[in-house]
Amino acid sequence: MKKSLFTAIAVLFLAFGASAQHRADPQKLDNPKSFSMIMMGDPQNYVKNTFYQPIFELCTVWMTDHMEPLNIKAVLFTGDMVNRNDFVNPRSKTEDQSSRQMWEWCSHCLKRLDNKIPYIIAPGNHEYGYMYGDGEFTHEPEYIYYERNSKWAECLVASFPNRQGVMSLENSAYEFKDKNWGKLLVLTLEWAPRDTVVQWARRLCSAEKYKKHFIILNVHSYLRAGHPANYTASKAPGHNQGKELWEKLVKPSHNIRLVLCGHTGRGKGENEFEQNVGFRSDKNDAGKTVHQMMFNCQFIGHYNGGDGWLRILEFMPNGKNIHVKTYSPLFGISPMTRQYAHRTASYDQFVMKFD
Repeated sequence: MKKSLFTAIAVLFLAFGASAQHRADPQKLDNPKSFSMIMMGDPQNYVKNTFYQPIFELCTVWMTDHMEPLNIKAVLFTGDMVNRNDFVNPRSKTEDQSSRQMWEWCSHCLKRLDNKIPYIIAPGNHEYGYMYGDGEFTHEPEYIYYERNSKWAECLVASFPNRQGVMSLENSAYEFKDKNWGKLLVLTLEWAPRDTVVQWARRLCSAEKYKKHFIILNVHSYLRAGHPANYTASKAPGHNQGKELWEKLVKPSHNIRLVLCGHTGRGKGENEFEQNVGFRSDKNDAGKTVHQMMFNCQFIGHYNGGDGWLRILEFMPNGKNIHVKTYSPLFGISPMTRQYAHRTASYDQFVMKFD
């Protein structure tokens, strides 16, 4: 059964990449004057198993295929790009890849975006230590480095050393411009960022050249975040998540208007999809609304890695609204399943309005 399903996915994948002019479910903007950013939750359960790996690559191929129809400015990953950062022996039948194999497959899938679209990754706890946040080191800079994607040269404006004192993309900022939205800055931070990182980010937000920017903060753990006992690195003094990031960075920064995160996910159940998303809005110190959105579908689809679900964030030409849609290229690839590719519940499809 597994072999036949894998073959079916492979055939669909090849068909998807072979003919750009025919799509079962082509996506387009609600307004042709809009632009979009694509948000993808934690892909760790795709990369950990050979059977699910093609779904991750299908998603990145879909992104490049929709560069023009969706006017994609960037792809935002909320972290946990691998399931184990530095683990040699696979743990079970559901995890048949070593850490090196996971990193290599992750890198392979991201190659689909290289030199085409800038992608911005907020490292997750599974990128640190040996398993899931039990140490301060990471292999991410060995696979995700500045020189691999020429599109970063067009937008990367700042970076800050990681926990190992290495200048990497773990803490970095990217500038984008649009005639309707003006200047935007996407700020991404390491998992459970250190106080020094939070201070750097706050200085960046208040700097003269960025104080009028619309800033998007992309972090791994924020809504429903915590410090479980096995996340030993985050329990060390001077590490921040959730409420700490709100109090120290988001709330006092008048120009951080949107926060995106992943990390939290619940198991299967009657309302399984609703258990893997989150949203709230609060006022910052300047009295402006800050929307905060969590999206992580790694447990959806009976541990099928996430069934290809991602979010399309369409920045409308009025410069005030972002339309959020939840979509799966996996279901959208075939005429037989495209009716399942769109989720339209109130927590799946909605509009964020900015004052």
